[in-house]
Amino acid sequence: MRTSDVDILIVPGWSSSGPDHWQSRWERTLKTARRVEQDDWFAPEREAWVGRIIDATVASNRPVVLVAHSLGVAAVAHVAERIPKGFLSGAFLVAPADVENASAWPDTEGLSLDGTASGFAPLPKKAFPFPSVMIASSNDAYCSLDRANALAEAWGSTLVEAGDVGHVNSASGHGPWPDGVLRFGAFLRTLEA
Repeated sequence: MRTSDVDILIVPGWSSSGPDHWQSRWERTLKTARRVEQDDWFAPEREAWVGRIIDATVASNRPVVLVAHSLGVAAVAHVAERIPKGFLSGAFLVAPADVENASAWPDTEGLSLDGTASGFAPLPKKAFPFPSVMIASSNDAYCSLDRANALAEAWGSTLVEAGDVGHVNSASGHGPWPDGVLRFGAFLRTLEA
């Protein structure tokens, strides 16, 4: 598959993705990409987030590939438990947020997500009914590489260790993220039409 063959649903994490974040850039440059909007990006509610992702998937006319970051990855894990097989063609998961250990997260923009993230815990541990790849960093403050590996194994995701690249967001220098574009293209080529 190519980007023109699929509907790319961008699933940001907490606080959405700012204008310089790679997800926002992909949304602007990939013609078939659109963001799954949420009512409240700063006080996420699991059921609302999951419902919005499912609604956007069902409303799509082409095969759907989710592109999730951080807390968006946790939301996709909950979607995978509920959505019937065949509705999603795949998921590209970047820098998962370990919501079960949110008390160890640093404050972001002066705010703590500990209580907010608890609504997403515990994370499902069943294999996804669609192919997925997870990009994880060895020095991500929101999820250790060991934990990312355990999640990828439980979900049946292919884990790609990206090295010491932080949380793969604007703050870690991943605005354009050309390596991510290449990895995403390679992932799409593995999917069946």
